[in-house]
Amino acid sequence: MVSTKLNSNKPFVCEYCHSGYMRESTLNSHLCTPKRRALQQNEKRVRLGYYTFNQFYRLSAGAKSDKSYEEFCKSNYYNAFVKFGSFLSNVKPLYIDKYITYIVTSGIKIDKWCDESIYENYVIDLIRKEGVESALERSINTMVEWATENHHNWTDYFNLVSVNRAVWNIKDGKISPWLILNCQSGKSMLSKFNDEQLQMIYRILDPEHWSLRFKRQKADLILVKDIIQKANI
Repeated sequence: MVSTKLNSNKPFVCEYCHSGYMRESTLNSHLCTPKRRALQQNEKRVRLGYYTFNQFYRLSAGAKSDKSYEEFCKSNYYNAFVKFGSFLSNVKPLYIDKYITYIVTSGIKIDKWCDESIYENYVIDLIRKEGVESALERSINTMVEWATENHHNWTDYFNLVSVNRAVWNIKDGKISPWLILNCQSGKSMLSKFNDEQLQMIYRILDPEHWSLRFKRQKADLILVKDIIQKANI
């Protein structure tokens, strides 16, 4: 902290809020909102909030250049963007840049950005439009991540994953219906879910949509079943 002498009565001055203090130790322990925000700059949630702040002004307001971090700190929406940054950090959305673009151009009010139903709508829209290769790659990466954490083979995911973890992965779109609904172990895993858990993932695994999709995309279905057979999932 740089101390600046303001006057003889309160010689130590906060460079952020300009409050004066008698002792330098008091100045150093002082934590006003501008100082706190300056010190939080490198926190992940704040960096994500700041990035989203600039994307909002670029994509929704037509800004040609980024706003400074100092401008971000002074914004009336600082807390809302940082809260959204925390949401991003915790949820780890599919294709985070795409989701940020989706949310800042959606017209949804910022105080609703952390609503899980909005993210679910994004996930459903994405998994219904993406190619089968992308869906399989993401699913296998998720299964490998689980296997590394739990010291298992990734091909044992459907047999050994906890129900709560599976629900979370499915609801977040990280395990694709292409894989779950076309292998016996995936279907067996679903049989362990209770009614509440099945309700949570129903929109993702919508049987009517996926049954029709599999019939229409026969070549993709053959590819999926071939991978399932070779991996012995």
